[in-house]
Amino acid sequence: MQQKSMTPDRFTFVPVLDACASLRALEEGRQAHAQIIQTGCEADIFVGASLVDMYAKCRSMEDAERVFNNMPSRAMFSWNAMILGHVKCAQAQKALDAWRVFNKMPSRDGGLWNAILGGCAMHGHGKEALQHFEWMGEEGVQPNEITFVCLLSACSHAGLVDEGMCCYASMSKVHMISAKLEHYTCMLDLLGCAGHLQEAENMTTMMPGKPYVAAHKALLGACTIHGNMEMGEHIAKKILQLGPENAVGYLLLSNIYDSACNRHLSDKVEQQRKERDCHNSIKLISKIVRRAIMVRDANHFHHFEDGVRCCMDYW
Repeated sequence: MQQKSMTPDRFTFVPVLDACASLRALEEGRQAHAQIIQTGCEADIFVGASLVDMYAKCRSMEDAERVFNNMPSRAMFSWNAMILGHVKCAQAQKALDAWRVFNKMPSRDGGLWNAILGGCAMHGHGKEALQHFEWMGEEGVQPNEITFVCLLSACSHAGLVDEGMCCYASMSKVHMISAKLEHYTCMLDLLGCAGHLQEAENMTTMMPGKPYVAAHKALLGACTIHGNMEMGEHIAKKILQLGPENAVGYLLLSNIYDSACNRHLSDKVEQQRKERDCHNSIKLISKIVRRAIMVRDANHFHHFEDGVRCCMDYW
């Protein structure tokens, strides 16, 4: 990433810090911390929480306390990391003091709770997110659309299908919040990764507005993972109907055939993809040079003029 002169952001640093924490790689974590300071991401609530968690799990509580004390806003995840870090380092009194301070804090507002749930989602802590959501209700804080995006995302990343379905149902039935594209996307990811492909496809028919290519791509990816060739073919055709330029539809379908050891169909799909790419290129060339171009494949002559194919892409 650095060799390509790409600047890392919070979405880069959080998983890096998680990996360092899991491996107890303190020196690598400190190197990541130095880069975080250089990029100005240290003030981000999620990055800060990940830094505290990393240092605490690496048993470097002085570093954890330094980051924690400099945080402009502290999410519950950060408090949890500090308290558990003190416990693991046999610093019982410090753990107790931190717990007492946290309990004396005034009621957290919806924005802080959403930040907490978002942090849980980014770290894959689904059960913790559900617990925090329960505490949020006990404090009388009403959830909003963002709350459920974070909650459903946390359930998806942790594979909590039943819990995610319950949260999705309560969103409209209990909290009177209408599902938006982001909520459907989370549910597609949750159901698709768990192999509930038919339920996931049914979910696409409920999405507001026109069909979304991204949603069908996610479902096609799930078909590939679970080797469902029949549904994969069906979804791939939908993707290509929504936009023939979506080459990923050909690629994923080819992967499904490969997984099913159907080399003939895999090669056929790859040939169709290349032909489609070739036709798109020729359409563009005909428009640039302002000339009619005729191309022949194994079955047809194709005429291109002013960026359009004469058959209107019917064959």
